[in-house]
Amino acid sequence: MGAVAVDPEKDFVPPSFTVKELRDCIPKHCFERNTLRSFSYIAYDLCGVAALVFCASRIHALPVYLQAVAWVAYWVCQGVVCTGLWVIAHECGHGAFSPSRTVNNITGWILHSALLVPYYAWRHTHSQHHKNTANMNRDEVFVPRTKSFRGLADKPSTEAWRLDTVFEESPLYHVAKVVAQSLFGWPLYLYRNASGPKYARGASHFNPKSV
Repeated sequence: MGAVAVDPEKDFVPPSFTVKELRDCIPKHCFERNTLRSFSYIAYDLCGVAALVFCASRIHALPVYLQAVAWVAYWVCQGVVCTGLWVIAHECGHGAFSPSRTVNNITGWILHSALLVPYYAWRHTHSQHHKNTANMNRDEVFVPRTKSFRGLADKPSTEAWRLDTVFEESPLYHVAKVVAQSLFGWPLYLYRNASGPKYARGASHFNPKSV
């Protein structure tokens, strides 16, 4: 007998457990916020930033043919460390850095500003994203383009579309998506709300008068 084809979309079965049941499985101490420990993570990452900057200051001493490679390695490594700082500011936006809202906002604003991210505008849209995650109309980011949005409402789904869905699960596809999102997607989201809801597409996180 031949293998039975599985459609990852049509055969999807939502989980039966609730968010509360999932949350109740997490030990209570995981929800405790320790301001001093949180700042220690910032200090740890800043030490990484400083160490990489020191290494970069010595790149000029390398042979010319190695300098380009060294700079690329520096950019990648520094990007990884600074992403750690970005994530800490992200936790500030969620109120998870400290029990103090003032400490959360000041710390998040400083860190995100240093990384060219408008903290308060991002915090608002990110909060809306979590409140409406996977909602086809109200989510703030990663809103899928429907057939009607693309003007294809009256056209049937094709085999090519189904195969494209399967292709999305391949590692190379994910690597390409990560690179594209990091280099282009994230800046376009901040500046133009790319991938956001249709009613707010084009709005800028840097513009206080945006929708």
